[in-house]
Amino acid sequence: MITPYMIHPARIVARRVETEGIYTFSMQFVEPATRAEYRFKAGQFNMLYAFGVGEVPISIVSDPDEPGVIEHTIRLAGRVTSVMMGWKPGDVVGLRGPYGNGWPMEEARGRDVVIVTGGLGCAPVTGVINYIFRHRDEYGDLQILHGVKAPNDLLYREKFDQWRHAPRTRVYLTSDRPDKSWHFRVGVVTDLLEEIQVTPSTIVMMCGPEVMMRYAARGLVGKGVDDGAIYLSMERQMECAVGLCGHCQYREHFVCKNGPIFAYRTVERMLAVGGI
Repeated sequence: MITPYMIHPARIVARRVETEGIYTFSMQFVEPATRAEYRFKAGQFNMLYAFGVGEVPISIVSDPDEPGVIEHTIRLAGRVTSVMMGWKPGDVVGLRGPYGNGWPMEEARGRDVVIVTGGLGCAPVTGVINYIFRHRDEYGDLQILHGVKAPNDLLYREKFDQWRHAPRTRVYLTSDRPDKSWHFRVGVVTDLLEEIQVTPSTIVMMCGPEVMMRYAARGLVGKGVDDGAIYLSMERQMECAVGLCGHCQYREHFVCKNGPIFAYRTVERMLAVGGI
């Protein structure tokens, strides 16, 4: 039985290089019973454990309809992730989860969806996009806005190409430090808001740097999006993942337990305050 405190062994079955210092790992639980029981929602995260070193929270980027293989995109960012960069197919690692809430996929049914991301922020919404494509008739138009600092920071290049050619889907990319290889918009991701169309049914899911999300949310409200239909994925230092250690406290909330997905109305007043 899966519990929020137990680490289960999982085997790496594939490893893919996204860009320098960023890898996507596909893994399966070693225990067949755990593999059969495990389920997650788009937007949730797992705690991944490097035996003898430690664990870190990582968003699940795979499709919730295919829980047998779990994918995580990991960026080199410290002592634990530096060890994870050496993981290879066949290695057995630790996994516990899933944790947190998910994106409002039920609320989004029948509505147009706008996804706004920056940098590695596209990882937590990858499962959302895959889910919408698997249930395409249940959702309206899909618009994906993604910004990076430099072209080499663009993850999931093949996925973006696939999404661009999907029905009722528009993809907008921008870079504020382009080079000669860049053929898309130049600027920050909030500049893309002037290119998109929104309707009274539009619902927004957003992930990235908080300053980006703050200005993007304000811009979307200015275009007529209901502030109650904007959702953000927040990041904080999470160590226990069950709301006990207090490391991820976000004023009266805990990101690991009450998030990481929050309604904009819930966090609007806090986004403008540094150090929370």
